[in-house]
Amino acid sequence: MKNIKLYIAALIICIGLFSCREDYLEVTPNDRLTDEGVWNTTDNADLFLNDIYEKLPNMNNETEHLDQYTDNSDVGVQWMTGYSSIRTANVSSENVPRGGWDIWKWETAYGRIRACNLFIQKVSESDLPDDYKTKRIAEARFLRALYYHWIWMAYGGVPVITDVLDNNSQGNDIFQPRSTDSETFAFIVRELNEIKDSLPTTPDGADYGRATKGAALTLKGWCELFYASPLKNPNGDVKRWQVAATTNKQVMGLGVYGLVDDYRNLFLEANNNSIESIFARQYGPGKGGQLEGKLGVTFIDGTQQSWGNFQPTQELVDEYSMSNGLAINEPGSGYDPQNPYANREKRFYQSIVYDGSVFQNDTIYTRKGVNSKNEIDLGYTSDVTHTGYYARKRLDESIVGSDNRSNSTSYQNYMIFRYAEVLLNFAEAENEVNGPTAEVKAAVDAVRTRGGNLPSIDATYSTVDQDLMREIIHRERRVELAFEDKRWWDILRLKIAITMPDGSPGVLNRPLVGMVIEENGGNLTYTKTNVSNRLFLEKMYLMPIPQSALDRNSAIRAQNGGPDNWVNGQNPGY
Repeated sequence: MKNIKLYIAALIICIGLFSCREDYLEVTPNDRLTDEGVWNTTDNADLFLNDIYEKLPNMNNETEHLDQYTDNSDVGVQWMTGYSSIRTANVSSENVPRGGWDIWKWETAYGRIRACNLFIQKVSESDLPDDYKTKRIAEARFLRALYYHWIWMAYGGVPVITDVLDNNSQGNDIFQPRSTDSETFAFIVRELNEIKDSLPTTPDGADYGRATKGAALTLKGWCELFYASPLKNPNGDVKRWQVAATTNKQVMGLGVYGLVDDYRNLFLEANNNSIESIFARQYGPGKGGQLEGKLGVTFIDGTQQSWGNFQPTQELVDEYSMSNGLAINEPGSGYDPQNPYANREKRFYQSIVYDGSVFQNDTIYTRKGVNSKNEIDLGYTSDVTHTGYYARKRLDESIVGSDNRSNSTSYQNYMIFRYAEVLLNFAEAENEVNGPTAEVKAAVDAVRTRGGNLPSIDATYSTVDQDLMREIIHRERRVELAFEDKRWWDILRLKIAITMPDGSPGVLNRPLVGMVIEENGGNLTYTKTNVSNRLFLEKMYLMPIPQSALDRNSAIRAQNGGPDNWVNGQNPGY
């Protein structure tokens, strides 16, 4: 069972694991009928666990990624949740955005959690070998913590359920109240602390895709960073930052991870399970993705090949530094607003398709007036770029988009966690504790200078204080992790959606911007243009508990006040 081959046998179908009709507590335990067949061999038990792995976000087949909720991308179609709900503040208990691949959809998330609980219970009770139990139960607990962490970040406190509920025998006792935000966080990190040493430091043989000690520590360190950030830590408790720094440094100290020198190829199939990958959803023949057909450049050689569902904003483009290491708005950067794509850092050219650049051997023109089918569409009439840009990062240019969309022919993994993020997590947390120490700068420089991308921080700035270091780290995160479904969580945890620290409008409370390029007397003029208005409300830092869940669960409805200020079990403002 190598490489987490996600071909689920008829045995798993027979157990009816997800026969809960999206009613996550009111389930009939059909699994009892097949206990003898499922839990008497490690191979059969592994099939069950593989099904839980398969429920990891299938983001290489997702139409709408989390970056569409943010200021990183703006696709000119109005039906997407990023447009219809998030940017219009049309979020309510009856209209809860689901996140990419339903990562925080209430019933779906609890169905995945119940599967973990069932595996843990049945394997614990079985006569399977002790070493198998230790390792595989640790994996299931990791997956449970992973699924919990997404709903914790989305909703705050949630019901923490670790046993297998059965409404037939338990009746209304299956309905459990929400744990507080802090209690839910504590559960996640406690689970990861308890199981990290039961997981291998590196995958066994070619058994990639399974949880490792590094994956457990990375998830723990990320949750701790989220908990230390302004959204959860309004009083700026430095001890929280110190905890996050310590855990991320433990990942660094494992000695098994590093950075792939070639950033462009890092995300392609040839680098699946590379030294940089910590935990990834696996893809392969028979289980491929549709990245190129859904996210690539819309027209190639005049023929539509893709839906163009990654369209970078001007705000993101402006975050890429100049080749000398300075941000475009810093003195001495050399940035020319009428030649804006010259002398930018390497990651810009490796990540963004802009006017005049080449993609799949076709020169892509988004400028107006050149009879190009990729000419910017400032309205909502087509799949063509709404901002003047397309994405290049993570896309394999050897794959034809239309064929890929029909046949799922891209096999690059989707990295949920990778080592560059750990370095930036550590640097951010440590900078909040001790300022820009040599360790902080070394961690950022490892990411910043990879493949000759940029000069070091010292070579660029000579000296930096804590505030400038913070700006550099936040800019590095946004650029380095663009299109990896990280920006949404960073905006929330840093609490910059409504208002920036300097009092200016927050990143989700001001218009998104594109670039209109026109020919003028043989020269090109570049004009930044608002392409979409946005509105973000304070309550939206948390999603509302779905009304359907509240209607079913009287234990939640009875919860009022407390540290999270609930009203009849609901988050404030809803």
